[in-house]
Amino acid sequence: MFVLQTHIKNKIVFTKMNNYKLNLILILILFSFSSVYSQYTDVINSNKPGFSESPYSVGSGVYQFENNFFLRNVPSKNDFSIPQSFGFDMLFRTSFFLEKLELNAQVAYQKDKVVYKNLTNPNYYTSGYSNFTIGAKYLVFQQEYEDKTKEVRSWKRRLAFDKKRLIPSVAVYVGVNTDFLNGIYQTGQISPKAGILLQNNLSNDFNVITNFYYDKIGTDFDEFSYIITGTYNFNGRFSSFIENQTLFKKTQNETNLGAGFAYLFNPNLQINTSGRLLFEEQGNGFYVGLGVSYRINKHKDSYTDLEKSKNDLIDTPISKYNKQQNNWFRRFLNLFNKNDTSGKQRQRIKGTKKRGSSKKRKTKKKETEVEKLEREIKELEKQLKKDEKKNRKNDN
Repeated sequence: MFVLQTHIKNKIVFTKMNNYKLNLILILILFSFSSVYSQYTDVINSNKPGFSESPYSVGSGVYQFENNFFLRNVPSKNDFSIPQSFGFDMLFRTSFFLEKLELNAQVAYQKDKVVYKNLTNPNYYTSGYSNFTIGAKYLVFQQEYEDKTKEVRSWKRRLAFDKKRLIPSVAVYVGVNTDFLNGIYQTGQISPKAGILLQNNLSNDFNVITNFYYDKIGTDFDEFSYIITGTYNFNGRFSSFIENQTLFKKTQNETNLGAGFAYLFNPNLQINTSGRLLFEEQGNGFYVGLGVSYRINKHKDSYTDLEKSKNDLIDTPISKYNKQQNNWFRRFLNLFNKNDTSGKQRQRIKGTKKRGSSKKRKTKKKETEVEKLEREIKELEKQLKKDEKKNRKNDN
């Protein structure tokens, strides 16, 4: 009886939820790569136009270039200063060993105006690399959030804030500053760089990135810095950001406040622009940038062939039970079933009058079983309706 009741209950649930389960299975198959390849996204995910860096990698098989042309201008008040700079910086990102591990290289080439106030020839221009850093970051912790779109029974729960969003995803960064730079930017040695990268997705459209860096470690020019960036996505194309960066140096502290926009031209190409106010010891200035980010996407997802595996995907407790009943071991045991070797069975073979009566009795038994099934189905349906009403009351 227990097996029969389980069979009936599963049959009712499967009948009502069949279409829903099929649709859900298709959605899970289409988007299952998001859990396996958690770093990869369908569209380009660029750090530009901000200075901060997301803890997530670009995903395996992706070669991404984030380029930016910039102009920097500050007044010259010190004996030695660089009041004007125009140049180009690029961040190259890729991942091929591990999904959570990203390798990157930052390069900046610029033309600077150098001012010496106490010399006979105070001004001159120089060109060269101002930054050449090779690094890697690894996602240590990735925060998972609840999918509120699946909550259809309670409006409050669907719109409630997920407190997990206050806990950020975390990555660690390690890099090496090469000293193949213009003379005014050289430190005299190769130096390491370390950082912690955090990201809070406070909603589906708004996220906050926080970076902490200790740069040029072991040199006379070591510095500590932090960057906080808030990014908001208006729609599938436009997004904006605001940012604060502060650098703590031995000689002076520097702060800048920035804002900008990005436009997604296509899934592999982004155009962006930004502007900043600079607050430095030698005076206040400005920074403007115009950039393009693009990627070469060779990423490949693992997939499941729906045609080949649909029987396994749509498998239910009922089908599993039927398979168990039809296996060779149970068929073998049925050969020795007592009901098959009973006196009734032998009387049917001899063709006695009891054969007809046994058929009638069997027919009646079958009819009563059908009636029982119908009655139990109705009772289960009533019980399900009562449970649904109770759940709605509790939610409200």
